[in-house]
Amino acid sequence: MMCSVCGCGTATIAKGGDAGEQGARSHSHAHSHAHAHSHADGEVHAHAHSHEHGEDHDHAHDHGYDHGYDHAHAHEHSHAHDHGHDHGHSHEHGHEHGHDHVHHHDHVHHHDHDHDHGHGEHRDHAHGESGAIDFGAGIAGVHVPGLSQERIVRIERDILGKNNAHAAQNRARLADKGVLALNLVSSPGSGKTTLLVRAIEDLKGRFAIAVVEGDQQTSNDAARIRATGAPAVQINTGKGCHLDAHMVGHALDDLPLEGGGLLFIENVGNLVCPAAFDLGEAHKVVVLSTTEGEDKPAKYPDMFAAADLMLLNKADLLPHLDFDVGACLAAALRVNPRLQTLVVSARTGEGLAAFYAWIEARAARAARQAG
Repeated sequence: MMCSVCGCGTATIAKGGDAGEQGARSHSHAHSHAHAHSHADGEVHAHAHSHEHGEDHDHAHDHGYDHGYDHAHAHEHSHAHDHGHDHGHSHEHGHEHGHDHVHHHDHVHHHDHDHDHGHGEHRDHAHGESGAIDFGAGIAGVHVPGLSQERIVRIERDILGKNNAHAAQNRARLADKGVLALNLVSSPGSGKTTLLVRAIEDLKGRFAIAVVEGDQQTSNDAARIRATGAPAVQINTGKGCHLDAHMVGHALDDLPLEGGGLLFIENVGNLVCPAAFDLGEAHKVVVLSTTEGEDKPAKYPDMFAAADLMLLNKADLLPHLDFDVGACLAAALRVNPRLQTLVVSARTGEGLAAFYAWIEARAARAARQAG
């Protein structure tokens, strides 16, 4: 859920919108440097150093072994690396040996970010009986390298708290006009856009319809929506994997929202992160296709738990697939017993009358509450 730790909230709005805000990000990462000293007597002494950038580092090396013979030498070397931020460190090694030997001080530094996992990081995952490593076992429900579970929780609360404030503003704005907003969520390729185009064509005689489209790049889907005659604003999230309420608020500024109308928000194709972000919608509608496998609700439970309606799309393909509809619906209801489910086909129209009836009942309620 905490994709936001990586700063994925950057977005641009294709129609007259503001660029999304980019937050400053700070991070630390550890490098491990291994130095091998080979001696004429055949011994190889390896020294490993780990440190974090952006801090001053004092390295003390205790070799902890006694050769059993006396000889003395000392050497000192220093090296510096330029990683976009400066750091330097020096190492002194003292050995006592009783014979002459040669030191080769060719130091090769590999900055491939080898990580030293301390015991403190083990609190964020568990080893199950099946052999699976569960990185959702910690209190944060997610693993982020370099951050404690407590720190992740604090960041998540801060991000979601700010998002929820924007969502409340969007919800009040929509409620004032009696607009029913639906947040359509799914994995990529579920047929969500095709389903939306079909719904707009079928419902535009009954409702004023506006659309917010979310994708990482392109305005392809917004163009498809505009071809139906419905106004649409495209939000490009860049590296972001979901829409947030602040982005949607900007899109609302560019949309004609008519009283008693419908607002469809087509979220970025992703069954994980959008589950956590309230956009100000009345309902989340999760779209699952028959080509994805009946165990999707069990694999991605957060989205199905957050949704009010599940549309099992591409029913027209069922004769050609090994797909158990009953098992899929049962898996979804185990995750969310209050979830309503419909089996539909955007291509043939199967089941869409029931979907439209579901929309009409809630749109009428929204209009009454506004009046």
